Amino acid sequence: FDKDLIIETQKLRPDLYFVHAAVLALGDRAIALVAQSGFGKSTTAWALLHHGFQYLSDEIAPIDPTTFRVLPFPRALCLKKAPPNGYPVPRDAVITGRTIHVPTSLFPDDPVAEPLMLSMIVFLHFIGEAQSPILKRMSSADATVRLLINTLNPLAHRQYGLDDAIAIVTKTPCFELLTGDLRSTCELLKAACRRDFN
Repeated sequence: FDKDLIIETQKLRPDLYFVHAAVLALGDRAIALVAQSGFGKSTTAWALLHHGFQYLSDEIAPIDPTTFRVLPFPRALCLKKAPPNGYPVPRDAVITGRTIHVPTSLFPDDPVAEPLMLSMIVFLHFIGEAQSPILKRMSSADATVRLLINTLNPLAHRQYGLDDAIAIVTKTPCFELLTGDLRSTCELLKAACRRDFN
């Protein structure tokens, strides 16, 4: 049902550029965590909610390619496994045989209810819990390719989504984050947001 809802939402709003990403807010600006399934996107998002970030969405980032704002899509956050110590799953989370669903009502803070300017895109790649995280700036060309790979509705846009991908990464600073120890990853990302947002 959840996947069907995401697909139907894309049909209702073909004007939006949908990316496979989690979106969080720090202040009045949004940061998209973009990654393929299994790369730590939702786990990183869950941890960031314990470091002062607020929630817009998980799995799907609806971006307006004309205003560069991200619309909230407050579905339950879906974890594939229990996160490391320090980021416990709430007792009332829904645990299935394969996933853990954390409803927004169980988050440390209320989700964001209004669209926010997309101010940073971070492409995640997990390198191991024992590793120190590394954050590095990406070129527009590399970021465009990575964004296209993670676009959910490219056929709804001109040039199969290429024009909008170029516009989004040209307007938005893009980084690759090699995620390691989760607490260190969150601290590194929060420091980068504060630096780039100020």
